[in-house]
Amino acid sequence: MTTRARGYVTVTWPEANARRLARQHLSGPVPDLSPADAVGAMLGTHAQVLSAAELSVGLRGAGLTRTDVRTALWSEDADRRTLVKTFGPRGTVHLLPAADLPLWTGALSAVPTGPNPFPKDARMTPDQVEEVVAAIGAALTGAELTVDELAEEVVARTGPWAGDLVMPGFQEMWPRWRQVLHLAGHRGVLAYAPNRGRRATYTNPGCTPLPGPQAQAELVERYLHAYGPATPAHFARWLAAPKRWAEELFASLAGTGSGSGSGAIEEVAFEDAGPAWVVAGDTDFPAGPVRGVRLLPYFDAFAIASQPRERLFPGRAFERALGGGQAGNYPVLLVGGTVAGVWHQRRSGKRITVTVEPLESSEPLPTGRLRELEDEVERVGAIMEGRAELTVGAVSVGPHA
Repeated sequence: MTTRARGYVTVTWPEANARRLARQHLSGPVPDLSPADAVGAMLGTHAQVLSAAELSVGLRGAGLTRTDVRTALWSEDADRRTLVKTFGPRGTVHLLPAADLPLWTGALSAVPTGPNPFPKDARMTPDQVEEVVAAIGAALTGAELTVDELAEEVVARTGPWAGDLVMPGFQEMWPRWRQVLHLAGHRGVLAYAPNRGRRATYTNPGCTPLPGPQAQAELVERYLHAYGPATPAHFARWLAAPKRWAEELFASLAGTGSGSGSGAIEEVAFEDAGPAWVVAGDTDFPAGPVRGVRLLPYFDAFAIASQPRERLFPGRAFERALGGGQAGNYPVLLVGGTVAGVWHQRRSGKRITVTVEPLESSEPLPTGRLRELEDEVERVGAIMEGRAELTVGAVSVGPHA
């Protein structure tokens, strides 16, 4: 039960976890939930593997399928195209609500960068970065280009130096300009367009980012609404941003920084995490325990963003379901709101075989738990527009690359 101590609210892990699950629409599928609303509740859906993103979205809404997600992404009807595939938090590919793109680009483009990770002879000067981003935006305006076609345009608009093969890629070297591809997405001048066969294409979504301070303040509030209580370190890790910068941002929003502050967030005591933050006044938490089972795919937003991670991945789950400490490398089984296993699916036509490896014991699953798991597997099949069947045993697949 939420209590008050030392003048402010004390929140337990079960309370925080239950509220996060509810706000992620993982307590139960929500009727009439649109793909854009589901993605917005998650604060973006990791989409490096698009089939995993489709399942993440579908799990949140009653009756949602992968076709609904694809329609929201690629429909020729602009009114039905409510999702954008672009570079989101941590510079990774995400689905974002189209209506929120000005917010995301405003916030992400204003996040300070750390030390340049590239070898000295591969780097670009600040002027070259701006030149390449401008060239990308101009080349993609009114066009849908593959990465090779975009490379030709960028080099033609800047100079041969942009095409120097100095970037380590997947078993090959990439041209210099590719190191700012994600930055172009953060600036709002690049997003994915429909594939041309098996080849990805890009376009300019024509987005005007919101001013950085305004966008970042709103992003913090949305993050705390979805994943609070949270610390500045949690936010920095989720965003792949400098911790000191996040601390200063939180202080400014709490009214404890050098400026007057907005008082938009307030401090609470969060069990083992110590002082943490929620949106001001947002201190109601569920009292009841989390029940039921859920199957979350690769890189589901809930598994990535929820902190402290050792509470979400207790015991054996911390070793088995966190590949090298990286959440998302394994699809996970949630039982009562915490990770209690891993799973894998194999598809052949319409048939989907779902193999689940519970971690709690070697004993057979109780009948009630098994029935819940069968229902969840059936939901996975419906979302992915196939016929899913459950097997229980060891999952031999390695971490997702």
